[in-house]
Amino acid sequence: MNTSHRGITQDVIERAPPFTVDDSVSQLPSRWSDIDKWAGLEITGDGLHVRLTGSSKGTDEAAAVRADHPMPRECGIYYYETTIHSRGKEALIGIGFSARKVILNKLPGWEEHSWAYHSDDGYIFRCTPSGRDYGPRFANGDVIGCGVNFRTGSAFFTKNGVNLGTAFNDIGRDKPYYPSVGMKKAGDYLQVNFGDKPFVFDIDGMMRDEKAIIREEISKANTSTLHSPFDESALIQELIAQFLAHDGYVETAKAFAEEVRDESRLLKTNISQGVRGNDPEEDVDAIHRQQIRASILEGDIDQALKLTSAYYPSVLRDNENIYFKLRCRKFIEMIRTCSMLSSASTFPRKPAPNGFSRKGKNALPQEMDVDSHFSGDTDNWDSMDTEGSDTNAKYSSLTRETIEYGQELNSEFSSDPRREVQKALQDTFALIAYTDATQSNLASLLEVSGRVPVAEELNSAILVSLGKSSSAALERVYKQSEALVSELSNSGGAGAFINIREDILRDDPSR
Repeated sequence: MNTSHRGITQDVIERAPPFTVDDSVSQLPSRWSDIDKWAGLEITGDGLHVRLTGSSKGTDEAAAVRADHPMPRECGIYYYETTIHSRGKEALIGIGFSARKVILNKLPGWEEHSWAYHSDDGYIFRCTPSGRDYGPRFANGDVIGCGVNFRTGSAFFTKNGVNLGTAFNDIGRDKPYYPSVGMKKAGDYLQVNFGDKPFVFDIDGMMRDEKAIIREEISKANTSTLHSPFDESALIQELIAQFLAHDGYVETAKAFAEEVRDESRLLKTNISQGVRGNDPEEDVDAIHRQQIRASILEGDIDQALKLTSAYYPSVLRDNENIYFKLRCRKFIEMIRTCSMLSSASTFPRKPAPNGFSRKGKNALPQEMDVDSHFSGDTDNWDSMDTEGSDTNAKYSSLTRETIEYGQELNSEFSSDPRREVQKALQDTFALIAYTDATQSNLASLLEVSGRVPVAEELNSAILVSLGKSSSAALERVYKQSEALVSELSNSGGAGAFINIREDILRDDPSR
């Protein structure tokens, strides 16, 4: 299997991704989507063949389809190829990539957030019906490749193994992009190669050339300014202070800085030179982010959404995946609260119509925070023994609200073509079907720890929207050190028997 097109992340120095506790790798495109396509297209051959079974009615109408997953930016360079199968000499096909919400009744390249190379005239189209001359026409039997270099923000196409040169520059980084093809003539069809077999184009050679360019850039870099002006102790203090401020712990950061300064005065050292205070504007921003983060960690998703919309109105609009995760998390928190109310009841009742657990040794912990919007004043759980009827009423009311919210969530996202979204919806909604969800194979969704990655991802998105780094310097130092040790271990060098993650987490079983 040829997999070299899937990434050069070990050799490319790029902007660090948002820090989360999820170490999973982005899924690669593997087939054409069965749902993210226009009517008249037939997907066959394990999802690798797409055929137009009907004909378009207007000159501007066509039928397009996108892959099941976006092109991962972590790849550095992503590349795929299509083989053209056409009944006639003249094919009318567009090959390229587009964002998820681009309409599919036009050839790729004609709409905003869409780029493509067209067969009938050899033109390339960048988000507009007006194209420009680029390469030769292509038809039956030709193999057309499409590649995106995420490091440089450029795209290129190939024909029968020949690189046609850079087609587009300055490709936006604000959205995920999917491989996409479209056609207009009935009977035409394409066969795609997403990397499960060797490519016609020498992508391995391009990878080697790209690595050589990066190494040359690194070798020419001026390293004289890389030395920290602080000594070792001051540098560590600065990293810790910046980490606290980055995550919004304003008061803790101030207390830490003051303690360092006091220690420096007593010891008559210059340790405090590395600990600097934030300006008032940064403090306000950090407080806002900490309020949002705390709301999520307490399970109050409504409050987090409200604060985010008030302080950073563009973040949720520009990061729809985070918005989706927050919405799903709210449903999970409602299920948790229902389980608490059910467990706290002292009056036997008939099984709930939605299958919620009433009582039992495996009921959810009662010490967790309850969303006040739904539960009212339930801080004193001991009083539940004398307020069973009140608990029953609250349970019934929240059950209805949970079902209604689930219907609203399903209505909003049920048509989303992404498989990961549909799988998340399926798993989230399945919680309501179990008598005791804590004993199901989806029990992990109910864990409080599930709030953490959502909170961190939203915090990173807010920082990026403000033009700041998505991760703290200390986190980047950790990741860079881990990558360095991994590189050393591959060659059997000094780092061959070192595992930073295991060393750090050895004494912390909770992580």
